[in-house]
Amino acid sequence: MLSPFPRPGEPAVGLRTPSRAEASAPTVLKVVIAGGFGAGKTTAVGAVSEIPPLSTEEYLTEASRGVDSLAGVEAKQTTTVAFDFGRLSLPEAPVPLELFLFGAPGQARFVDLWYDLARGAVGAVVLADTRRLESSFTPISFFEDIDLPFVVALNQFDGAHRYHPEQVRTALELPTSIPVVTCDARDPNHVAGVLLTLVGHAENAAADPDCHSSTTTLQDA
Repeated sequence: MLSPFPRPGEPAVGLRTPSRAEASAPTVLKVVIAGGFGAGKTTAVGAVSEIPPLSTEEYLTEASRGVDSLAGVEAKQTTTVAFDFGRLSLPEAPVPLELFLFGAPGQARFVDLWYDLARGAVGAVVLADTRRLESSFTPISFFEDIDLPFVVALNQFDGAHRYHPEQVRTALELPTSIPVVTCDARDPNHVAGVLLTLVGHAENAAADPDCHSSTTTLQDA
């Protein structure tokens, strides 16, 4: 169900149809894990990756204090400046999958990089921190604008109030077609469950134009 997502004005990249030999191999899909600053994206990739994750975190400095608000995440000391990368194999899924996970930096100033990370992705997970829910609006709007299927996962931080997913759906003004689930980004089983929810949603979006306007189909990245 993959589609390249060029920046406005760029030509689209052609899709490749898998060969018969490739059809028996796991379906390889690219997934973007996005969300606001400090929402738990690096944690999620690291929790579920079967390989040592690639991380591009750097320490926050005094120069970033006027740019990156630490309200609600005062203990945060690092931030992703490019992307995180991990891999997850799901051989027991209804269709065996191999997921390439790309964690996006949370700040809106990295939007050009978001276009690059979204290129060829089957969909995205938007991790939401209910303590700073307003930080979810920008990534949600981005994926809506580029017509990439996405799900919203409420990361259950210790000590944070637990909201029902439907309450958050209302707050974020999301249609009922967009799955909203809860998870603990530190728990590999939780993260894997969210990823399977995304793949199922992306497949449904391709099959039902009324569910989502995407015209992509599931195939290798």
